[in-house]
Amino acid sequence: MFIPIGATPVSAGFPSPAEDYAQKRLDINEYLVRNPVSTFFFTVKGDSMQEADIFEGDILVVDRSLGPAHGHIVVAFVNGERLVKRLSIREGKVMLLAGNPAYPALILRGETELEVWGVVIGKFKRIPV
Repeated sequence: MFIPIGATPVSAGFPSPAEDYAQKRLDINEYLVRNPVSTFFFTVKGDSMQEADIFEGDILVVDRSLGPAHGHIVVAFVNGERLVKRLSIREGKVMLLAGNPAYPALILRGETELEVWGVVIGKFKRIPV
């Protein structure tokens, strides 16, 4: 699906002088999807990632072809439960960190089953009107 996009960025500060309103087309797949066969979309449920600007109802764009690294927001299975958290790898410790102080860090130990399923590369958000 191609959607019109203005050629000039929208100012979030002071208005800029009038400019041409030439438009090009935005292909959301081209913009967000790097590898179509390994990209998936998940709807967020819960409030554990608010500090990462991820809220209930947002749709995450997840790429399975990317290798997860420290600091990435990932979709992971922990003991069979699918979660979205920030991956932390420090001094041999692997943790999944929430973006909400109400949720403790999940420290992964030997008995914990972890599969990092994919890396979050974007999201869709509806703004209430």
